[in-house]
Amino acid sequence: MGSGAVPKLFISEGSNCFPLILLLSVYIWSCFHGVECQSHLPLPNHEVEALRRIWLKLGQKWYSSTDPCTWVDPTSNEVVPGNVTCGSCDGSHCHVISIIIRRQNLTGSLPDEALTRNYLNGTIPVAWASLPLIKLSLLGNRISGRIPEELGNITSLKELVLQDNLMGGPIPTSLGKLINLEILHLSGNNFRGELPKALGNLKNLTELMVSSIKGGNGEFPPLENSRQLKIMVLRNLSISGALPDYIGNMANLILLDLSFNNFAGQIPKSFGNLSNLDNMFLTNNKLTGEIPKWIFTRGQHYDLSYNNFNGSDAPKDYCQIGYVNLVSSYSSTDSNTIASCLRRNNPCPVKPKHHNLFINCGGASLTIGEDEYEGDENIGGASDYHSFDEKWAYSSTGRFVHNVDNEPFIATNLSVLNMLNPELYMTARLSPASLKYYGLCLHNGNYTVKLHFAEIMITADEAYYNVGRRFFDVSIQGEEVLSDFNIAKEANGTGKAIVKTFDAQVSENTLEIHFQWTGQGTSFIPHKSVYGPLISAISVTPNFKPDTDESKLSTGAILGIVAAGCVVIALISTFIWFHQRRKDTENKDLGGLKLPIGYFTMSQIRAAPGKFNLENKLGDGGFEPLYKGASKR
Repeated sequence: MGSGAVPKLFISEGSNCFPLILLLSVYIWSCFHGVECQSHLPLPNHEVEALRRIWLKLGQKWYSSTDPCTWVDPTSNEVVPGNVTCGSCDGSHCHVISIIIRRQNLTGSLPDEALTRNYLNGTIPVAWASLPLIKLSLLGNRISGRIPEELGNITSLKELVLQDNLMGGPIPTSLGKLINLEILHLSGNNFRGELPKALGNLKNLTELMVSSIKGGNGEFPPLENSRQLKIMVLRNLSISGALPDYIGNMANLILLDLSFNNFAGQIPKSFGNLSNLDNMFLTNNKLTGEIPKWIFTRGQHYDLSYNNFNGSDAPKDYCQIGYVNLVSSYSSTDSNTIASCLRRNNPCPVKPKHHNLFINCGGASLTIGEDEYEGDENIGGASDYHSFDEKWAYSSTGRFVHNVDNEPFIATNLSVLNMLNPELYMTARLSPASLKYYGLCLHNGNYTVKLHFAEIMITADEAYYNVGRRFFDVSIQGEEVLSDFNIAKEANGTGKAIVKTFDAQVSENTLEIHFQWTGQGTSFIPHKSVYGPLISAISVTPNFKPDTDESKLSTGAILGIVAAGCVVIALISTFIWFHQRRKDTENKDLGGLKLPIGYFTMSQIRAAPGKFNLENKLGDGGFEPLYKGASKR
């Protein structure tokens, strides 16, 4: 607006202004000298009139102030409140160098005065390439179309943030000409193709964030000259090959996210030089070899889960060592010498004994009807694995980028929920990238899985919040059952419950439910950390009649009893055989003697000792007296 001034442009967070409506915020910056003006110098009349027209189109009323340069939005609770800043004074007038309007639920047409006679109509205007912009942020809108090749001509650009929109097509090679670029955020769109090799020309990069691009060539961009990088997120890009050794030379790196790719080989030794690395996510790759010792001694959030490490020094008992998540990190081994949770599919280490599962995700234990939902109140973290009594477990991966408040990984509803069983939806577990729940040691068979959802973070209280879009995928037993799932859309609104029901076959005693954010939707609306999977409750019930007789003998016990019975029978048979053989032997011995053998009647027995006359008594035997008798022939 000022004489000779060329505006910088910053449009962010929910500016649903394409093609007709502008929601949330418009930043219009001047890139002129930025000299503070003296408050008593007025604005030129044409700038006052321009302001008036702009605010009329945006539905604002504060343009009537006699001194627009003193306006500050009294309702703003932003770090940088909405205001008009004047500067670049020339002795008689000052000029508008900055206009900031945040979270005002603006409606109306985007004013051409603010964009040098260019209109936003759904795509980025090519004419913007003629502006010497410093910052171009269109975060959290509904911009479609492609990135214009001509944007590569804005060599003055230091920040290009196109995150959380609906853009598609390839990433233009011309971005490699932005030699002064420091921040490049392209996540949360529908781009296709490869990462341009020309990105290797960007030596001043401090932040590079790209995720979920389909159809790439699997090559890592040549970033060896981008040694100023502090944040590198290249997630879910199907990148293969070895991890670049030169990453270890990026001494300023604090966040490295290369998860959900196809990297193979070992972790380079040079990574041990990254002394400032607070968060590293190498989840879901094909890495092998031994895990470097420094990973366990730093005390930082490192996630190595779901890889193929095969070193001899694998942990024997634990899958969470400090802040290091190792679940299924040794997926290529079936050895029973390491913790079962380190192996593929988290196998059951004991006798399977469960046939159902109820989890109140992020909340306390509670009872709904006859179902007892177990509590899940662990705060969680960026690389987190927790197991509960060998019955169930969860693994959470990812860090909410720019989350300076270190918000927990649990969402809590603060409003009234008008739904059936609202207590199930008062909390939910969150994850910025990947969340897996395991049902452990289940009896094999077919189960019904019910997933309970309610969007309790994005509300309809303000029109600006409606721009927020949460998308994620859901897989059960490795099979995708929901793609780009939008809770609010499926439930016909926020704060409403939706239950998704699926059949699942358990054949190896473990049930796996995977929630994954692939980069779609928004991530800063209504505020930071509102993206990724969100789940309120999980229920798993059998579609078969479970055997609940705890007293029933196991197969091993039954076999043992049968074996013992056989031994007893064998012993008895042996005893009878020996006894019979001995009797036969005695009979044979007596059979060799010629003894008179006969039979006597009771009368003969009484008559023989003279009717047991005492004169015939010989003595006392062991039981009765002994008499002599005489036989009469």
